[in-house]
Amino acid sequence: MAIIEFARNKLNIKNATSSEFGPSKASVVGLMSEWMKDGKVMRGTDKDLGGTMRLGSYEAKLKKDSKISIIYNTLKIEERHRHRYEVNINYKEDFEKKGMIFSGLSPDNKLPEIIELKDHPWFFGVQFHPEFKSRPLSPHPLFSSFIKAAKINLKK
Repeated sequence: MAIIEFARNKLNIKNATSSEFGPSKASVVGLMSEWMKDGKVMRGTDKDLGGTMRLGSYEAKLKKDSKISIIYNTLKIEERHRHRYEVNINYKEDFEKKGMIFSGLSPDNKLPEIIELKDHPWFFGVQFHPEFKSRPLSPHPLFSSFIKAAKINLKK
């Protein structure tokens, strides 16, 4: 939804949407049809939604000096996925010109994994599920960084 809102209000694509909501010529988010896993091409089909889910652990490369790379303190992560729709990488340059950073990408640079806003103290959108790797006494780095940012910005 962050991608759609940004496309509508920053890129002026007024009818930006996701193919999940119906057919459109302005799908900035769409049903994936193929992706790479462990060096193999995985394929799905619009007719068989069971074959289109990206499920399990996937690697992502983080952009050097991005907020997310600072939070994780590394340039490579593995996170768990469970979804059918992907951000359309063809809009990447347009988004980045307006201040949205694609700070995490799949190893082949085709699938956006993480977005962040350049001029925001803490705004991230992720394709994975951080809650799958979070525990009460060992919170996921995104959760603990959110609390830390909230405390810092509450004082301002």
